[in-house]
Formats: sequence, structure tokens, C-alpha cells
Amino acid sequence: MSRTFLGMPATAPPGVGHLRGDEPFPAAARRALADPQLRRNLGHATTTIRAKSGAVIAELPDWQQLRDAGSAIKADVMARLPELLERLEAAVTAAGGVVHWAADAAEANRIVTGLVRATGHDRVIKVKSMATQEIGLNEALEAAGIEPVETDLAELIVQLGHDRPSHILVPAIHRNRAEIREIFLRAMPGVDLDLTDDPAALAGAARRYLRHTFLTTPVAVSGANFAVADTGTLAVVESEGNGRMCLTLPETLITVMGIEKVVPTWQDLEVFLQLLPRASTGERMNPYTSMWTGVTPGDGPQAFHLVLLDNGRTAVLADEAGRAALHCIRCSACLNVCPVYERTGGHAYGSVYPGPIGAVLSPQLTGVADNASLPYASSLCGACFDACPVKIDIPSMLVHLRDAAPHPRAESAAMAAAAYTMDHPRLYAAAQRAARLSRLAGPRGRGLPPPLSGWTAGRDLPEPPPQTFRDWWAAR
Repeated sequence: MSRTFLGMPATAPPGVGHLRGDEPFPAAARRALADPQLRRNLGHATTTIRAKSGAVIAELPDWQQLRDAGSAIKADVMARLPELLERLEAAVTAAGGVVHWAADAAEANRIVTGLVRATGHDRVIKVKSMATQEIGLNEALEAAGIEPVETDLAELIVQLGHDRPSHILVPAIHRNRAEIREIFLRAMPGVDLDLTDDPAALAGAARRYLRHTFLTTPVAVSGANFAVADTGTLAVVESEGNGRMCLTLPETLITVMGIEKVVPTWQDLEVFLQLLPRASTGERMNPYTSMWTGVTPGDGPQAFHLVLLDNGRTAVLADEAGRAALHCIRCSACLNVCPVYERTGGHAYGSVYPGPIGAVLSPQLTGVADNASLPYASSLCGACFDACPVKIDIPSMLVHLRDAAPHPRAESAAMAAAAYTMDHPRLYAAAQRAARLSRLAGPRGRGLPPPLSGWTAGRDLPEPPPQTFRDWWAAR
């Protein structure tokens, strides 16, 4: 057992998993924008979720106070994370569980693969988990000859379609019913060839396939939404019941959890169980909230392992301007209101974490250079900040990350020239007079010449006023 990563320097670790972008966001976004079916699927889904979420949030007169409480709890957790993690380890161990510490993706995959091999089985059932996607656990298991079976319906659709998730809460949001039917007919064993694209029929086919898998697979892998440090209790919230099956039926349960998911007490957990369902899927409470504490003889899994995953999180914690990204409770509210995500979808981000929070979190976990374009995948409209249930100021962090990224020489030269001009009053006044001359060119004058034309190709350059403030002041 090793806890040395809690003192690691603030640099991105090796083996960070699936967080690095395959290609720059602008290139991937252009391809997504050219897919009208994708845009229709995303537009319909995000509009529906926004409406549901807005309705149930409006029912709570103390919603803003709950947001304040959630933000304060997360800030407290980050301030004393080592202490809380050691309390969690002690509580889990006292309850019969075993705690493992993983500094990066490679170590976490080694631990989980070794634990599964030790059981003598070659198949695991999985609860939907962002942490295991982050480290590429499915691929690591397959390379070791172990078959992972996703049991969340959307994750199962993605897995059978050899696809990638495009949303934090609704991984198959980019697929419609007809596409899902084709995936089931092509890849699901034993499916009825007369299967229709009726939602009930599709869910029934998945249920029949998964029920047999649940009853014949003695090893499960899960994530965790929260962990209570005081008692060592883990919690998973979901809406289908698949998580409950995975957490209760197998003989061995292995949970992979990001170290930021810990909360101090049950009272703190109460706040997040009110915030999360309303902000994520527009429900008053989660249909299934499963909690377990270690091992109980004769009831549920008789072997429990908790893998505490760092994978760059201590590097994020060391950044005072960016550490609030670790407050994220994976509700996806920021994705559902983001105009950029709604048009491009999650695949364009090239990361397990898409949308506004992905544009912040992925560069921080891997280093900005590996995802240099993601901080620019935003219009900085601020909708994500307004929607976030724990009040993460994503726009400010995007600006912070943009400043940390390498800038083109032309941009750096232009900014240096602008700073010099604004620092010299006479030169600034002359620049203002010169800018007024562009009015003579009419609307065509609102663009900039190369190499700055790329900036104005997607933006309207404001028309200079006929009179500057200095001239107005002098005339009075």
C-alpha cells in the first residue's frame, strides 16, 4: 500500500489513460457540425433534459443555498483531502474492505486486473463509471483476457457499437432509436430478429441479455459517486437498477474511485443527494441509490476492494486557480446548457470528459499541451457557471488555461503591440483616430487583414464610434 502520491509534485503523471485528445477540437468539431443527424439527436436530447431539470429545480426555494452548501463542502474537502482519505481508508479497512492506492492509470489497471485474476474468473460486470473510462480499464482487462460487460443501458449500446461515450450521464445521447436497434441486431447475442425500435422493446431486449449475465458473473467493477470518510460508506446513484444488481449479486466487488469523491460526513452527503438528481437528469431523487460499507457476512459481496485513484488529481489540487475543477460531481448540467456541446457533441472533445467541464478538467489532468485546443472550445457565455450545482466558475478557469497554453507568435506579437499602444497615451489616441478611418470602408472594413483575418472570420469586429471618449471629453 502506498500513499506517496499525495505528496507528488504538480506535474501530470504518465499513463493518464484516455484523456488526451485524438485531434484538435476545431477539426473534430467541423466534422461533427457536418452531421445533421447528430445535431438533431443532440438538440432533442439536451432540450428535453434542460426542460426537466429546470422544472424540478424551480420547485426548491432553497436551491441557491444548496448550491452554496455544496460548493463550501467541496472547498473544505480539497483543503484537507489527505486527512479525509486516511480516515476513509481506516473506516473501509475496519469494515472488512481492502484499500489500494493508485498513482496513475497504469497502476490502477494493474491492481484491478490482478484482483480479477486472483478470483479465477475471466469476466466482470461493470457499473457505469467515469473513472474506469478515464483509465481505459476495459481495454486493459481485454488485453489480460478478461471480458468486461457494461450493464448501464447507454454504456452497453456504446460497447456493442464499438463506439465511445459522448456525454457524462447519457453516453449514447448521439444515437437515436433506429441506430440503437441496428446495433442490437448486429451485436447483441440472442436478440429477436423482429425487434422494433420501440423504447420498451429495446429495453426489454437489453434486460433479457443482461439478466443472464448478472446471474452468472461473480465479479463486478464499479465507480463511486461519493464516499463518506466517517464510516467508509460508498454510494452509487443510478436510474436503471443495473447498479444495484452489480453491487449486490457478485461475490467480489472492486470499486475504482477518484480521490476527490470523498465527503466528510453523512450530513454532507445529504446535500449532494439533493443537488445531483435535479441538476443531472431532472429527477427529484435518484431512482436507485445504493450504499455499502465494507463486507457483511452472508449479505452481498464477500470481498470488497477500493482503489483510490489519483491520475493527475494532486496536480490539479496544487493549482489554486484551477483546483475547483475537482469539485465536479459529474452531473453533466454544464453539457446540457452549453451551446458548443449541443452543436458538436462529446466526441469532438477527444476526451472521456466532454463539454465545459471536460475543457477544463482534461487539460489539467494531462497538461495543457496535450489538450491545447480544449480551453478554446467555449464561447465563455457563462451558462455552465449558472447551471453548475456546486458553482464551479468554468469560464474563469478556461481563461486561466488559455493563458497557460502556448500562443502563436503572431498572436503574441499582436497582444504585445496592443499592450505597448495602450501604455502610451499619444500612440493610443493616434490608433483610435486611425481606427475611425475604417468606417469609410463600410461593412467590408469590419474584417481584419491576414494573418488576423482568421479571428474575424467567425466574429463581427465592432464598428469604431464616430467620436472617441477623449474627443467627446475635450469638446465639453
